[in-house]
Amino acid sequence: MKLAVFDCDGTLVDGQAPICEAMEGTFAQFGLPAPDRNRIRRAVGLSLPQAMRQLLPDETAEIHHGLADAYKQLFRQARTEGRVSQPLFPGIADLLHALVDAGWTLGVATGMSDRGLTHCLVENGVAGLFHTLQTADRHPSKPHPAMLEAALFEAGAQPQEAVMLGDTVYDMHMAVNAGTRAVGVDWGYHQPQELTEAGAEWVAHSPEALRAHLLG
Repeated sequence: MKLAVFDCDGTLVDGQAPICEAMEGTFAQFGLPAPDRNRIRRAVGLSLPQAMRQLLPDETAEIHHGLADAYKQLFRQARTEGRVSQPLFPGIADLLHALVDAGWTLGVATGMSDRGLTHCLVENGVAGLFHTLQTADRHPSKPHPAMLEAALFEAGAQPQEAVMLGDTVYDMHMAVNAGTRAVGVDWGYHQPQELTEAGAEWVAHSPEALRAHLLG
């Protein structure tokens, strides 16, 4: 068994623009100044209430959950109106197909919702490649290991047979907490040095390099 579990946004797909726009609209609804986009990007990967807590650490849990609900509504509206673009990063589709052809089992562990992840994967034509999908709808936020542990269970894999692939320290910490390998990618939201310090055994600079690392 070889199990590769990917983060979604920032690792598989580039959803930076719609995330920032929805976050800015959410804060405007509450009469709050929006965080700068660099702070928003650094919160990507966390479940929404935890992301709001990171962006507004002095506010109450009630405000954090209210902001999270408002964000979901705005993002869903933007998607319905065709204003959400979440394309695969160049080279990702080839990487996924190469892993499947080599006998790997694929999964996703993401702070996105079930609906959001399914829509994203279907729209990009890769939904059928994944055996296990874990989201924030059913698990605590990263870096808690629950999502990765559930992926291991559904795939019938042991921790030593799996690798977590992601662009944030939350992904790396989750892998460490679950006892799996951790590999970072540098085309997402956190810097390579941060990923290494968080537990990444290696940081890929391109999907092609990641393919060579995993397949030897």
